[in-house]
Amino acid sequence: MHSSVRRGLVRFAAAAALLLAVTACSGDAQEATPASASSASPGQRETAASTPPSTSERSTPMDIRVTLDGRPVDAALNDSPAAGDFAELLPLTLDLEDFHGTERVADLPRKLDTSGAPEPTAAKIGDIAYYAPWGNLALFYQDGPAASADLLILGHLDVSAAQLGQAERITIEAAS
Repeated sequence: MHSSVRRGLVRFAAAAALLLAVTACSGDAQEATPASASSASPGQRETAASTPPSTSERSTPMDIRVTLDGRPVDAALNDSPAAGDFAELLPLTLDLEDFHGTERVADLPRKLDTSGAPEPTAAKIGDIAYYAPWGNLALFYQDGPAASADLLILGHLDVSAAQLGQAERITIEAAS
C-alpha cells in the first residue's frame, strides 16, 4: 500500500510539472510575440478561426461618431448592456496611452454596468473593449490575449492597426 501511494504521488507530481511547463510556455509565447501587422502566431490564427465571431459581429450595431487625433473613423457599438451603458457617457474625449504594445487605453469617468455580459471573446484589431477590473476603455491595435470574462467587447473601429497604435486622443459621440 505504501508503494502504491508513493507511485500515485510521483505520477501526480509529474503531471503537475507538465501542466505548469505547458502553462508557462503558452504565457511566454504571448508576451514574446513582436508587435507587427500579423501579431498572432499560427496556432493563435487557427484558434481565432474556430472561435465564434466577436460580440460586435453578432449583434445589432449602434453607430457612433469617432475621431482619432482629429480624423474621423467609422465605428459602431454592439447592443450589449455594457455598450448601452457606455453610450450613456457620450460624448467623451479621452487621452490614450499604450498598454503592452497591444492596445491604447483610457480611464472612463465611471465604471460600466457589466450585468448580462455576453460570453467572453478574445479582442481583435479594431475592437473597442471595456476592462472591468480597472474600469478603463481599451482600443486594440493588435489581437488581444485569450478570452477573459473581465474584458467586454463594446464595439469596433474601422481603422488600420498603425493609425490606432499611434492614436493619442479619441472623441466619441452619439451618431445623430
